[in-house]
Amino acid sequence: MTKRLTKKYQPTPELDLHGIQHHAVSVLVEDFVLNNQNKFPLKIITGNSEKMKSIVISVLNQHEFNYLNGDYYNRGYIDVLN
Repeated sequence: MTKRLTKKYQPTPELDLHGIQHHAVSVLVEDFVLNNQNKFPLKIITGNSEKMKSIVISVLNQHEFNYLNGDYYNRGYIDVLN
């Protein structure tokens, strides 16, 4: 049964920002989101850094993307919806 599902559904593209310096984040996020516009939803792993999250959210707002900021148990990622 899992073989059928892997053919039908593609994994969610992810961008992991662990170890990336803050000054390089906006360019990486912008490139990732714009290059994967046809593969929504996207996941951007930010960790728990509020500064990192604010940089990512400002890029998403600049390009008018909808997003969700983590979930109840894990606040260290952002899902880009469209």
